Amino acid sequence: MKRALITGITGQDGSYLAELLLDQGYEVHGVVRRASTFTTDRIDHLYKDPHKEDARLFLHYGDMTDGPGLRRILEEARPDEVYNLAAQSHVRVSFDQPEYTVDVDGLGTLRLLEAIRDVHGRDGAGLRFYQAGTSEMFGAAPPPQNEATRFEPRSPYAAAKVMAYHLVRNYREAYGLFAVTGILFNHESERRGETFVTRKITRAATRIKLGLQDTLYLGNLDAIRDWGHAEDYVRAMHRMLHQDEPRDLVIATGEAYSVRDFLTRTFERLDLDWHDYVAFDPRYLRPTEVEHLHGDASRAREALGWEPQIGIDELVARMVDHDLELARQERTLRDAGHAVGARESGDA
Repeated sequence: MKRALITGITGQDGSYLAELLLDQGYEVHGVVRRASTFTTDRIDHLYKDPHKEDARLFLHYGDMTDGPGLRRILEEARPDEVYNLAAQSHVRVSFDQPEYTVDVDGLGTLRLLEAIRDVHGRDGAGLRFYQAGTSEMFGAAPPPQNEATRFEPRSPYAAAKVMAYHLVRNYREAYGLFAVTGILFNHESERRGETFVTRKITRAATRIKLGLQDTLYLGNLDAIRDWGHAEDYVRAMHRMLHQDEPRDLVIATGEAYSVRDFLTRTFERLDLDWHDYVAFDPRYLRPTEVEHLHGDASRAREALGWEPQIGIDELVARMVDHDLELARQERTLRDAGHAVGARESGDA
C-alpha cells in the first residue's frame, strides 16, 4: 500500500486530493494545524477512527513554521509521496501579513525539503515531492502564460511561491530529489473558502436570493482569470508525481473570464440582475493588481494526458447549487428564531 503525506489536507485541494488517493488504495497522512475550533469539516466524510482495521486516513498536528515537527511527522508516516499544499494562500491578506506569508509559503517549503533529506536520505531516495505553485507567480507577465513565461510576482504571496519554486528546482538539480512544482491557475469548487472571490460571490448571491443579505461588496471586476474546478486539478497533481522524469508543469483550462463574467453567470442562474445588488468597496483592491492570468497547459496535456472535465458553467452551477442549499438551511434556522449569518469578506 502506497503512503502519501498531504500538508494542507483540510483545505479545498487537500480534501479532493485525499479523496482521490484513498480511492486509489493509498494510506493517507495529513498535517493539521492545532486550533481551538475544528477545521476538518472538508475531510470529515473521509475520516474513520484510527483504531479500526480499515482506517487509511491519519492526521498529525504540525505547522510549516516548525521544522523539527515536520521531521517527526515524516518519521511516523514514512510516505512514498509528499504533497505540499499548505500555505497562507489569500493574496490580499499577504499584503497585510507579508512576513508570515513568506515564512509559511517560502521558508516552510525549505523546512519540508530539508526534513525530507534528513529522514529519507540526502537524495530523498524512493520519495516523490509535489509543490503547489500558483499562476500568481506570473503576475504582470502578458498572457497566455506557460512554463517559459517569466515570473513577475505582484504580491508577497506570489513572491513567496516563486521562492518555493526555485527551492524545489534547486533541490531537484542539486540532490536528485524527484520534486516538481505544479503551476496551477485558479481552481475553485463548492469547498472553496468563503473569503475567496468566487465563493464570496456564490455565497452572497444565494443569500440575496433568499432575502438573507442585501448587498455584495466587491473590488476589481475587470480582473481576468483562468478558472477550473479543484477536482480536476488534483488529478493533475497526482499524475505529475507519476511522470518518468520530474518536470514542472502549468495546469490550466486555457479559457479566461473576468470577475464580472463569473458574477453575471452566478446571478443569472438565480434569475437575478447583479447590478441591483453589487457595490464597489476599495478595501478589496490590491496595492498591485494582477489584471490577466490565462494559462497554456499544452505541455501538461501532452505529458500527462490530462484534460479538465468541468467547464466554467458547470463550475458555477455546482457552487451556486451548493450555496443555495446552505442559504436554505440558514433561512430555516433564522425563521425558527436562531441568529445566524455570513460574514462579508473577500479578496475581490
